[in-house]
This record gives sequence, C-alpha cells and structure tokens, in this order.
Amino acid sequence: MRDNEFLGLRTVIYKVDDLQKAKKWYSKILDQSPYFDEPFYVGFDVSGYELGLQPTENQNSTGNNEVVYWGVQNIQKTYDRLLELGAKSYEEPENVGRKIITATVKDPWGNAFGIIYNPNFKAED
Repeated sequence: MRDNEFLGLRTVIYKVDDLQKAKKWYSKILDQSPYFDEPFYVGFDVSGYELGLQPTENQNSTGNNEVVYWGVQNIQKTYDRLLELGAKSYEEPENVGRKIITATVKDPWGNAFGIIYNPNFKAED
C-alpha cells in the first residue's frame, strides 16, 4: 500500500488589494487576530488550518474561481454574520444532500469564501 502524500487542507490564501483592510475584516469575521502578521503575508489559525492573506501589490484583485469551504456548526447564523460584516451573497445556504449544507459569499476583494455544515465528515486531529 502506498502512503498518501497529501495530508489534507493546510493553507488557503486569498489575494487582496488592501492588506490592512482585509486583515481587519478577517480578524472581525474570525473573531481573532492573525498569528503571523507581515507586510507580505498575514496568517490566521482557524482551528488548525491556515487562512492567509497576500497583497496583490498594485495588481487588480479579481477574486478566483476556486471555492474553499470552511466548516461551521450553523450555516444560516454564519452566513448572516458574514453578510452583516460586508460580504456579498454568492450562493445562499442550500442542502446539497445527506444533511450537508453549503453557502458561499464573496469577500470585499471578490474572493469566494465557502462555508459548509457536514455532519458526515470529521477532520482528523
């Protein structure tokens, strides 16, 4: 049997055109300060996974086509809070089967930010 090279999600990086504003916004939605805070990169520890912010250095930030889903306990409550804090609705909460519910917003820099409630999947410690 071959060992799996992939150890699971570790870091997701969002490109932003205003690192200070993005740091403040993400600090608010995550309810924490970054553990790594430099002019070239800001990193947050989100329950053992890293959400990183990287400046686009005067390039236009147009978001991305990928969606990373962050696990939450209450989709609607989290979705509503994200909207209250300035995110824009992209995909409203929807049951996608087997009691799994997903939703997606766009952060103020156009990045897709997904949330998921999945009672069938537990991340390994």
